[in-house]
Amino acid sequence: MAFKIFSRLTALTWRVKSYPTALTALSSSCRLTVDHDRQNQRFSVSPDSGAGADECAVLRYKFTGEKEVDLMSTYVPESFRGQGIAAQLSQAALNFLVEENLKAHVSCWYIKKYIEENPHKGFKDLILTT
Repeated sequence: MAFKIFSRLTALTWRVKSYPTALTALSSSCRLTVDHDRQNQRFSVSPDSGAGADECAVLRYKFTGEKEVDLMSTYVPESFRGQGIAAQLSQAALNFLVEENLKAHVSCWYIKKYIEENPHKGFKDLILTT
């Protein structure tokens, strides 16, 4: 029995070593970066640098006062959904609030949900209630 397990592990190791480019491509596709466009007041994630605007996941905000913003909306294209992209955008926006010492109104249902599901991160103190 030990021999069967060893031979299966050896075969698996050989297969993994045989396809390093596939593994690199897989792991690099999972590393997406959130970009903050302050001028257009948005956070975005795109699958690659050549993607069009319709292929970008976006979180939009607007300033409603000197130290207040409204986190208005998130949009994630269908091809991105289910990969935690909206959570990455929400985290980046909330980190922005902390870094800039801002308070926020939250119009976006997803960001509200994200804050509720992550109470340990302490973002509730940044939210203004209406």
